Amino acid sequence: MSIKNKIVSAANAVALIKDGDTVCTSGFVGTGTPEELIIALEKRFLETGSPRNLTLVFAAAPGDGVDKGANRLAHKGLLKRVIGGHWALVPKIAAMAVANEIEAYNLPMGTITQLFRDTAANRAGLLTKVGIGTFVDPRESGGKLNSVTTEDLVRIMEVDGEEWLFYKAFPIHAAFLRGTTADPAGNITMEREALYLDNLAIAMAAKNSGGFVAAQVERIAARNSLDSRKVHVPRVMVDCIVQSEPKNHYQTYATQYNPAYSGEITTELNNITPLRLDDRKIIARRAAFELPMGGIVNLGIGMPEGVSSVAQEENILEYITLTAEPGVIGGMPQAGLNFGAAINTDAIIQQNQQFDFYDGGGLDMATLGMAQVDQCGNVNVSLFGTRIAGAGGFINISQNASKLVFAGTFTAGGLRVVVSEGMLHIKQEGKIKKFISAVQQITFNGKYAIKNSQPVYYVTERCVFRLREKGLELTEIAPGIDIEKDILAHMDFVPIINKPIIMDSRIFIDNPMALDNILLQSELEERISYDPSRNLLFLNLEGHSIQTRKDVETIQYTLEEKIQSYGHKVGLVANYNGCEMHPLIKETYSTFIDYMDSNYFSSNVQYTTSAFMRLKLGDSLDERKVKPHVFEINTKKQSSENSNEVTSRIKKASKINSSS
Repeated sequence: MSIKNKIVSAANAVALIKDGDTVCTSGFVGTGTPEELIIALEKRFLETGSPRNLTLVFAAAPGDGVDKGANRLAHKGLLKRVIGGHWALVPKIAAMAVANEIEAYNLPMGTITQLFRDTAANRAGLLTKVGIGTFVDPRESGGKLNSVTTEDLVRIMEVDGEEWLFYKAFPIHAAFLRGTTADPAGNITMEREALYLDNLAIAMAAKNSGGFVAAQVERIAARNSLDSRKVHVPRVMVDCIVQSEPKNHYQTYATQYNPAYSGEITTELNNITPLRLDDRKIIARRAAFELPMGGIVNLGIGMPEGVSSVAQEENILEYITLTAEPGVIGGMPQAGLNFGAAINTDAIIQQNQQFDFYDGGGLDMATLGMAQVDQCGNVNVSLFGTRIAGAGGFINISQNASKLVFAGTFTAGGLRVVVSEGMLHIKQEGKIKKFISAVQQITFNGKYAIKNSQPVYYVTERCVFRLREKGLELTEIAPGIDIEKDILAHMDFVPIINKPIIMDSRIFIDNPMALDNILLQSELEERISYDPSRNLLFLNLEGHSIQTRKDVETIQYTLEEKIQSYGHKVGLVANYNGCEMHPLIKETYSTFIDYMDSNYFSSNVQYTTSAFMRLKLGDSLDERKVKPHVFEINTKKQSSENSNEVTSRIKKASKINSSS
């Protein structure tokens, strides 16, 4: 192979893999999965019987849930060990793990992505709190999935009196990557890819382990023609390039190519069809009530995906930043086999960097799925009977988000509900209970959340629970639902029941809920505050609507009255993020500001949300663990509206509570 020309066939690219090697493949579901290289490796094994006893490593399951991607490698003798973050979309490999045909580990997806960097830097491994109290904790199973898996990859370490988990790094002998364009020297760009994933980190890990890197690309460019600033994986880390057949280089498994996924165009969100009013939308709507305006949010796969659709329908998508674990910042995440991709993003970063941000507490809220929940608030989404789903990024996200909302139906297996006249009716109950005495596997630890003062909600179509120190408290009930017949009869434990209220009636009406008014519109008085020690007046107009001359006059009158009571000029700190102002009113508003500058303001400074809140709240942010960019909402309005709906439908609550 010429150093200056690294273009080879797929067969030649996999020819260097030896028995016992550790092979790492990129890919998040079907996004960025190097299908051509995986096909070639399978073909070589089936034709020659080698290589054998490979260790396969992946972060997110690179598969379609049937037979594509890593599923092609599910052959006896080819694989000896598999270390993966998410397993649901590689069922053929999962079946081998269940049958004890391979050694199998399920580690947190974010931890695996970060281990690529540790391997690249020749570090011993990763020290983190991610996984404490879950099945990954060595006091549980240490991430081992069957009885033939015996080596410990995770251990407890104590640092300055605190418990940490240490994940051992391992060498990578062969790396399969995917990009868009390569030149003959091996420089790779990713302009038509939906995600960057961990391609660079994996390439570094393989090279510094003495291994080799094979990259699948869509097209070949002329030598020295690529913009160096767009090269994502440089030639010094790439050993060979394979130009894929188009059928093996779809942008995702569901989409051949969408320029919106790669950020080449933006798309109109108003054309997106709202969800129909069923159990999924009810759950998404209730979860959306928890969205922090100005905050950063992660939505999990499955049921939580509906929250983004509801946010768009309710005109609040622009006031939150949705993210997805493979590196998506902003925009609208996609669903199904397009999950991981997004449209109209602010940025795409590397997957391992995204998990750095998540692990450090960067998320204001996460909405995740739930398959099993027990009386301690533990959640299982990773193992059901003999079906291995895997944790994916669930553990990283759920342990570190500032607020956590689990979303899912109350039962599973045939559940049918109908909404009519603002009431929820259970037409057919699901056969499978979700709220059980003890979950099969702990993917989220309720006691650990309580220890860390993490607010946790469990949202279903018929009720809402809140995690308390003594267990789950039933806090809300859907209109039309009976506590005993529709809730307690389908649980293996009795939750705490004090004074549950009725879920907001707007959730059950097939019209937009005006959620923007609920979450954004505060009374003007609540938007103004004064700090006498610094002589600063804070005016927070984020999300406020100024449409008429009267709106401007109201602001002026309110400010004048307050400042006159102080008896002197004040410094103004204003936040206009997301403030909606009619174009014909801007001149009027400018005149008002000039007048106030001359008569009432000693200074006038504008800040974005983050800087505004940090300046306003100062050290109390750190003391209270408050994020500076979280929007100030009118909580009194929402709570008073909801509390007024307590009705006779909960008349049995006191009796049930006393008897339990």
